[in-house]
Amino acid sequence: MTKRLIAIALVFGATALAWMILGGSIFSRTHETDGRLKDGVTGLWGGAQIQTAPHASFTEKQTQRVESEDQEGNRKVKLVENELKCLIPLESSQIKTDFDLAHRQKGLLWYATYKVKYAGQYRFVNDSGKARDITISFPFPDKQAVYDDFVFRAHGKEWKFAPTPSGGIVNGVVSLAPGEAVQVEVGYRSQGLDSWRYQFGSGVGEVKNFQLSMDTNFRDIDFPADGLAPGVKEKIATGWRLTWDYKHLVSGANIGMVMPQKLQPGPLAGEIAYFAPVSLLFFMVAMLVIGVMKQIDIHPMHFAFISAAFFAFHLLLAYLADQLEFIWAFGLSAAVSVFLVVSYLRLIFGNRFAFGYAGLAQVVYLVLFSYAFFFKGLTGLTITVGAILTLFVLMQVTAKVNWKQVFEQKQRANDG
Repeated sequence: MTKRLIAIALVFGATALAWMILGGSIFSRTHETDGRLKDGVTGLWGGAQIQTAPHASFTEKQTQRVESEDQEGNRKVKLVENELKCLIPLESSQIKTDFDLAHRQKGLLWYATYKVKYAGQYRFVNDSGKARDITISFPFPDKQAVYDDFVFRAHGKEWKFAPTPSGGIVNGVVSLAPGEAVQVEVGYRSQGLDSWRYQFGSGVGEVKNFQLSMDTNFRDIDFPADGLAPGVKEKIATGWRLTWDYKHLVSGANIGMVMPQKLQPGPLAGEIAYFAPVSLLFFMVAMLVIGVMKQIDIHPMHFAFISAAFFAFHLLLAYLADQLEFIWAFGLSAAVSVFLVVSYLRLIFGNRFAFGYAGLAQVVYLVLFSYAFFFKGLTGLTITVGAILTLFVLMQVTAKVNWKQVFEQKQRANDG
């Protein structure tokens, strides 16, 4: 009996090693191709977008006295004329954004690509006390992205100079009398990847009369760890309408949306492969106990073929994951593995053992335990509950088994 258990342990160890190698191979394939594929997706869709609030400024000449000494100790005074950049306040911001999320799969990974429609109205006031030529600058959220239906105009005022995009910023100059306000309208359609943010500025800043409305076509919303939560959440037909509304805010935080991610086929297949030895261990223990209870002699070679069939599930899943929807790849791989085990054991021990015991145990410990990885954050709890229930059942059905007698019988059978 001891030799048999050692042989089974060797089969288990060899299969576990194969799973570790397979899991490492899956993660290696995923990480090696991620950089290349993500660069391709970014080239087509752009990257994560960070929209910064526009600002308005004017330049003023300032004369400064600069004193210096020559080598003989004589003092010299020189007047130097500099241009000083002065900002004028942003009095109000009314922004509306619409997001259309569409995941795209490349290799073993899904990428959260989105389209965004942006429309903003900003009000600036010339509080300098003089008539000024005000330069209004609007930075684009991503220098590499594409902007369709772009609008940049000052309502009620003609641009003194036509707006000119340069270096990721578009600038327009408008003449304002003292105390005069200008309403600037900005709009575009663009697209990005993974996340979108709106920044009030750099560092801690003051924001007045600000409102941003965001419509989504998805319900699984998430916000950056350093972002502000919306004040109002309203369900709409496609997803959510989120609103940030501030009368007078002083903060260094920003507004953002992290796009929901789909289950990633590569990392998920790798995690399932790494966990596979636990599934096989539970299955082997269950089969050994059932063999004792039903007086069925399961040879280590039987376990070797069964282990190979278990391994076939993960091997097939690893190479189907980037060809099919992951749930279909999972289902097909599971069906193939269960078929291999059941059809094999049916020929040796009959239908009842193959379907009623081995097949059911494989579905529970291989298929359902692996499926627990689909439930993000609940995988450990699900498997723990399954393990405890297994322990309970095994303890109940074997409570009256005379293990000493069982091992002695096995030893006598082996000696004979």
